[in-house]
Parts: sequence; C-alpha cells; structure tokens
Amino acid sequence: MNTIAVAKGDGIGPEIMEAVLSIFDAAKVPLGYEFVDMGKWVFDKGYSNGMTPEAQQSIESLGVLFKGPMETPKGKGVKSVNVTARKTWNTYANKRTFQTLHGVDTVFSKAGIPIDITIVRENIEDTYGGIEHMLTHDVALSRRFITRPGSMQVIRYAFEMARKKGTKRITCGHKANIMKLTDGLFLEVFYEVAKDYPELKADDVIVDDLCMKLVSRPDLFDVVVLTNLQGDIVSDLCAGLVGGLGFAPSANIGDHISIFEAVHGTAPDIAGKNIANPTALLLSGIGMLRHLGLMQSAAMIENALLYTLESGVHTGDFGDRSTPSLNTTSFAAAIIANFGKKPAHNPREILADQPPTPTHFKLEKNPMLESVEAFQESIVGVDMFIESNLQPVAVAEKCLQHTSDLFKLVTISNRGTQVWPKGSVFTNLVNQYRCRFESIGDSPVTQTDILELYRRLMQDFKICSTELLNMWGDKKAYSLAQGQ
Repeated sequence: MNTIAVAKGDGIGPEIMEAVLSIFDAAKVPLGYEFVDMGKWVFDKGYSNGMTPEAQQSIESLGVLFKGPMETPKGKGVKSVNVTARKTWNTYANKRTFQTLHGVDTVFSKAGIPIDITIVRENIEDTYGGIEHMLTHDVALSRRFITRPGSMQVIRYAFEMARKKGTKRITCGHKANIMKLTDGLFLEVFYEVAKDYPELKADDVIVDDLCMKLVSRPDLFDVVVLTNLQGDIVSDLCAGLVGGLGFAPSANIGDHISIFEAVHGTAPDIAGKNIANPTALLLSGIGMLRHLGLMQSAAMIENALLYTLESGVHTGDFGDRSTPSLNTTSFAAAIIANFGKKPAHNPREILADQPPTPTHFKLEKNPMLESVEAFQESIVGVDMFIESNLQPVAVAEKCLQHTSDLFKLVTISNRGTQVWPKGSVFTNLVNQYRCRFESIGDSPVTQTDILELYRRLMQDFKICSTELLNMWGDKKAYSLAQGQ
C-alpha cells in the first residue's frame, strides 16, 4: 500500500479534502494517509515557510503531497506556501488538464466545441523567484530568471507527456519577440527537444495571440508549454473555458516529489458551510492515483464523477438552477453511489494497475543543473544602473569624465529606452538610468577593471546595480536598449 502526505488546507480545504478521501475510501483505494501541518495557521504559529519541520520531513520521505487550498497571510512579508512548496521540492512542471465536462455548461459546450487542452507551466523560475529590490524610491526591480537546464526539464516533460497522451500537436507559448534572451532561450530549448519527437507537430505562438486563439478556437490546441508567469495566466484563462477553477485539476511534477492540489482559493466566505464544490480537488486526486499507478481506481472514480455530472447532479456553484443543489457531503455520496457506471460521453478505459512513477530519494547533496558551455566566455563591458534626476546629457557628461582607455560610454537608457546619445525630449524619465560601458574594440576586460570603473563612478552617482556584458564566442549575451 502506498502512503501519501495529506495537508487539508485552509478555508474550505478540510471540507473538500474530507469529501475526496471519503470517495477514495469507498472505492477501497489502496492508500494510506499521513496528515501534515501546512497553511495559514502554521504561519501564525511562527513558521515562516508555512509548514512545520515534521511536515517537511514527512513529505520528503513519502514523495507525494495531496493538498487542499492554502492561504498566505497578507502584509506579513512571508512567501506563498504554495509557491514555496513547489520551489523547495523542484516540482518543475505544473500540469493542468482542461476538458469539456458534460453537465457543466459553458459557451463552448453549448456550441458543441469540445475542449481537451493540457497546459504545462514551468514551475520554478521566471519572476516567481521573487527576487525584487527598490533601486530608488521610485523604481522597483524584479529579476526574471530563465535557465537552459530548467527549461529543458519542463519542456522534456511536456513532450514525454504529449507522447504518452497520444496527442498530435505541442505548442510553445512565449514572448520571444520582446524578451529575446529569456523567452528566446525557452523557445530555443523547445525546438532542440522537438528534434527528438518527430511524430509530434511542434510549433510556437506569441502568448497574446495564443490567448486570442484560445478564446475563439480552443479546440485547435492539444498541449501548450509556457514559462511560469505566462503559464499561470493562460492556465486560469483555460479554466474559464471549461467552467472555472472549480473544475481545474493541478499536478506539480518533480523528479523526487510531486504535489497534487486544487488551484482555486480557500473561499473563506463559505468555509464551514459544507457547500463547496470538491470537483477540482477530486480531479487532482484522480491524477495522483494515475501517478501512483492505481489506474483501475482512477478510471472507476472518474467515470462515476463524469456520470454524476452528466446526470445533472451539482453543487450550488454550477448546474441547472431549477434543480436543487447538493452540499459537499451529498455530492460526494452521489459519486460513490454511481461507482461502476460509465458516462455516455468520453468514458475512461479501465486499465490494469501499473508500477508507480519512479522517484529517487535519499539524496546526499543538492543536484546541480548545468549544461555544457559550448563557446569561450568573455566580459566585454558592464551596465551600471545609477540613481540620478539629471537630464541625460548631464548624466553622460559625468560618466564620460570617468571613462578610461579600457571603456567607452555607448548608450544611456531610461526604463529601457535610449535617451543618449540619441533620444527624444518627449521620453518621460524616472530617476534611474542604465549607463552602458563597453570595452574598447570589444577586448575582454576583467572584473577588477570593472570595479575600478565602479569606484570612479561612485564619486558622482549612487550605483544601484550592475550587470556584466558577457559574450560566448562572437555572440552577445545582452540586449540592446529600445532605440539603440
């Protein structure tokens, strides 16, 4: 028997978790439960990551966490327990499946347009690193990390999942037309991996165009893989296509630990009233059963759920308003009563149980993700981010006083737009500039050279931040300013 860690969650979490576990128990699913302490009340006890040390130890020893929705206290400077859990255990792929559910009316179901979309979202990097600084009292900076190894992990997972699902198409959503290095790297890795899966049609679409197409022709898409923030937004958009977050299962997959959860909120306004819809958490749990190889139990429970929805049974948040709604407990009981029945639409095949998804425990050190450096690296300059409310020409005059036979001042930009040596008086400014110094003749310079430039500039400016200008071979590893 498999044993999993279970965190009931906050708000409606305990109610919907009790309903789902009652369905599992009635189906005689061979699972054991170890309940762990996570959520808002754990924050309130002084645990800054939202979980007790005992909970972390249990989850790391069991490898699977099944969790209800959790609240992060507001205004206390603490990080989301949901994001912390995903990042701590490197659950790099967030998988959300959105399918037409008969009995859940939407614009598309009424139009007879079937939806079966799987969104795979990178789960660790991007702006969700939460690395932010105030550079001046007016200017905030968030660092966005996209890495080759991290992109490779999630994209490889997406292709493998698409192959197992039997889909024909996999699409990369991105904004590489604007974020040429970060999203550009993600897109580059996508097509590198695509070469190993010739049976799949691999293509890409700019994320804003993707959103337009999803709300007009969602049936055109099969599997879509995106970076973290874009994937978060697009997955919620897709939830709206099939009836809302109450019907959106979520799995966070890692090589060692996986998390299955409902992604909707804690709904404190209805907590304790036994009226919440447990469908999203149940669908997440069904995905967890398949992850554990419990294929027969997963198919039987899912068929019963689909049959129940087709029959018009509903909780108060959806369905035919002219028929009485069921509370949480009664809805779970209705599903249990339909064990062994199959829906008229898309019944799930009863497959033999399989070995669980392999995981690797007892790590002795943190895995280091690093690709092979293909070209020689060199430093050819530096961006100095300075605080100043002077005009661009005045900033340039001061910077030029501190250049040497190693560096030349190439451009000054404000909020990413060039304002020197060329610019427009109509460009609004804030009190933070990026001053780019490149080496003479693109000759390599050292960090000691850059520190000396820093020392000279700090006589006139507060330097808020710096970034090296790197090159790999003859390829620049930095972007130009808008208008440069």
